[in-house]
Amino acid sequence: MKILSILDKYIIKKFLGTYIFSIALIISISVVFDINERLDKFLSHNAPLKAIIVDYYFNFIPYYTNLFSALFVFIAVIFFTSKLADNSEVIAMLSNGMSFRRLMKPYMISAGVIALSSFVLSSFIIPPANVKRINFQNKYIKDKSVDYANRIQMQVDKGVILYINSFDNKTRQGYNLSLDKFEGKELKSRLVANRIEYDTAFHWVLNNYSIREFQGMKEVVTSGLRMDTTLNVIPSDFLVSVNDFEQMTTPKLYSYIQRQKAKGMANIGGVSLTQFEIEFHKRFASIFSAFILTIIGASLSARKMKGGMGLNIGIGLGLSVTYIMFQTVSSSFAVSGTMPPIVAVWIPNIVFIFIAAFLYSKAPN
Repeated sequence: MKILSILDKYIIKKFLGTYIFSIALIISISVVFDINERLDKFLSHNAPLKAIIVDYYFNFIPYYTNLFSALFVFIAVIFFTSKLADNSEVIAMLSNGMSFRRLMKPYMISAGVIALSSFVLSSFIIPPANVKRINFQNKYIKDKSVDYANRIQMQVDKGVILYINSFDNKTRQGYNLSLDKFEGKELKSRLVANRIEYDTAFHWVLNNYSIREFQGMKEVVTSGLRMDTTLNVIPSDFLVSVNDFEQMTTPKLYSYIQRQKAKGMANIGGVSLTQFEIEFHKRFASIFSAFILTIIGASLSARKMKGGMGLNIGIGLGLSVTYIMFQTVSSSFAVSGTMPPIVAVWIPNIVFIFIAAFLYSKAPN
């Protein structure tokens, strides 16, 4: 028995072909508009042509392709299924004894291919590409990198609290450091230094330091001009820009979130850790969104309607815009602390699962 019939292959070809064509079309238009918008910046900053093409646009294309993926899954399904319905091809399939459930098999296979590709891209391929794209933007368009932080406070180990008044990443130096060690609620020692320098791999140099150790009613003070030490912190832990999570693979993003939670860092340089958590959960939620939107699109457009293809596309666009708005609104609730990030990211999928189930029950059989 063949795993895929001729009809399955036909639908998969139509689905993936329409998806690739539609997203290639919109990305081409996006590139043209982006060139038009940024041309002055490229010229004023003397950006090399090779860097524009290789470092920026070669990495711009996969980023925005993946960003628009869910939307164009929906549009592709509605477009080519409406065309099949208008040509009475769906009626012919169902009249030959094929159930709508069986008809959905090639749709689900196609959605699976797109979902898996999107996950691999967002988790492992696009983040390294984003490093080049964002570095280009910082150099030739607008520098959004973060090289300075002040009033840094975090837990670097169990019961060990670090405070740095200010840190400049260009010089790799910070000022007015304190390191407090607690046992329970009791302060056991306090280290202060006028200046701190970051070397490499958690290695720091303290200048003009003093250490106060509390031993019951006694206090022991030691001081010196220079001391090498190891701290479980690096500058990237507190020098965070708004697009840093875009440059992390999924395993690195997970490790970073756990590391920051362990340090008690909920808000770093004005960037909420919640935004990193939202990005992490979105990468998994997008897998299921491809299947949900495929079911909605196929169920909605499989029936031949008086309004024709235009009506189906209009309804589909309305639903897709609603889905994207729902994602944005629910994410903003997570950032404000109203709901957990995982709940905020998955709520649109949960709501649209019910819409998909309702439309699927109304689909022609």
